[in-house]
Amino acid sequence: MDLEKSPQPAPPVMPARQRDAVPEGCLAVAVRIPVRIVVFVLIVPVRMAWDALVVCGRLLNDTLLRPLGRALMWVLAPVGRGLRWLLDGFATVLAWVFSGIGYALKWLCLLVFVWPWVGLWRYVAVPVGRALAWLGHVLLVVPALWLYERLLTPLGHGVVWALRGFGAGCAWLWRAAVLTPAGWLYRALLAPTGRGVAWVAAGLWFGVVWVSRGLWAGVVWVSRGVWAGITWVGGGLWAAVTWVGRGLWAGMTWVGLGLWAVVVWFGKVVGTLLRWTLVVPAVALWRWVLAPVGRAVAVIAREIGEALGHAWRVAGYVSLAVGRFLGRLFRWIFVEPVRWAYRSVFTPMGHFVRDVFWKPAAEAARSVGRVTRQALASARETARQTRADIRRALFGAPREPEPVPLAGPRAEPEPVRLVKPGGPL
Repeated sequence: MDLEKSPQPAPPVMPARQRDAVPEGCLAVAVRIPVRIVVFVLIVPVRMAWDALVVCGRLLNDTLLRPLGRALMWVLAPVGRGLRWLLDGFATVLAWVFSGIGYALKWLCLLVFVWPWVGLWRYVAVPVGRALAWLGHVLLVVPALWLYERLLTPLGHGVVWALRGFGAGCAWLWRAAVLTPAGWLYRALLAPTGRGVAWVAAGLWFGVVWVSRGLWAGVVWVSRGVWAGITWVGGGLWAAVTWVGRGLWAGMTWVGLGLWAVVVWFGKVVGTLLRWTLVVPAVALWRWVLAPVGRAVAVIAREIGEALGHAWRVAGYVSLAVGRFLGRLFRWIFVEPVRWAYRSVFTPMGHFVRDVFWKPAAEAARSVGRVTRQALASARETARQTRADIRRALFGAPREPEPVPLAGPRAEPEPVRLVKPGGPL
C-alpha cells in the first residue's frame, strides 16, 4: 500500500492563441469561406500587378537610374568643381578689386576730409588758442588778481571792521533800552500776577471737577435703571417671538413634509411612465436589435479584414511562384544560350586573339618603348656633357672648395689659486 500521495498531473498548457481565442459562432464560419474566396479572386491580380511594378522599379533603379545618376555625378562633379573654382577665383578677384578701391577711397577721404582738419587744428587753431589764452591771462587775469589783492581785499577788511563796530553798538543799545526794562517788568509785575491767576484757576477747576463727579454719578444711576427696564422688556419680547417662531416652524415643517410626499409620489409616477415609455423600449431595441446587428457587422468586418490579410499573403506566394517560373523560363530561353555561347564561342576566340595578336603586339610596343627611353637617356647625357664642356671652355673650371681646418682640442683650465688674507698660498 502506497502511503505517499502521488503528485497530481499538471493541467495541459494551451498555446496563447488557443487560450485567447473566442469560440466562434455559425455566422463567422458561414461568412469566412465565401468572403475569403471572393477576396482572394479580387486580390490576386492586384498583388501580382504590385509585385510586377516592384520588380520593374527595382530593375529600372538597378539598370538605369543608379548608373545614370553615377554617370551624371561623374560628369557633373568636375563641372561643378570647375565652376566652383571659377567662382572662387572671380570672388577673389572681386575681393581684391573692392579691397583696393576701399583702400583708395579710405586714403582719399583721409587726404580730403581728415588731414586738412587735423593740420588746421594742430598748426592753426591750437597755436592761436594758446596765444589768445596767454593774452587773456596777461590782459585780464593778472590785472584782476592785482586789483583783488591790492584794492578789494583791504577795502573789504575795512568794511567788515566798520560793520562789526556798528553791530556791537546796536547790541549794547538793545540790551540797555529793551532787555533790561523787560526783565525788571517780568520779575516785578508779570510773575506775581501770573501766580495769582494760576491759584484762582486751580480753585475754579477743583469746583468744576466736584460738580462733574456728582452729575456723572446721577447719570450712571439713571442709565442703570433704564438699561434694566429695557432688558426686562426685551426678554419678554424675545420669549414671545421665540414661541411664535416655533409655532410657525412647526407649521411650515408639516406643510413641507406634505409637499415633499406629494412631489415624491408624483416623481415615482412620472419615473414609472418614462421607464415604460422610453427606457424599456430603448433597452429592448439595444439588446434585441442593435447589439446583434452590431455583432454581426463586427464579425463580417473582422472576417473581411482577416480575409484581406490572408488573401494578400497567399497572393504574395502565388506571385512569387509565378515570378520564379517566369524567371526560370527567361533563364532557359535567353540566359543559358547566351552563357553557353560566351563560354564555348567568345571565350576561346578571345583567348586566341589575346595569345596570337595582343600579347606579341604588347611585347613589341614595350620593346619599342624601352629602346626609345634608352635613346632619349643617352641623348640627354650627351647634351649634358656638351653643355659642361662649353661652360668649362668659356668660363674655366670651377674652383675646388678649400678644406676648413678644424679647431684643435681645448687645453684644460689651470687650477684656481686661493689665497687667505694674511696667510700663504
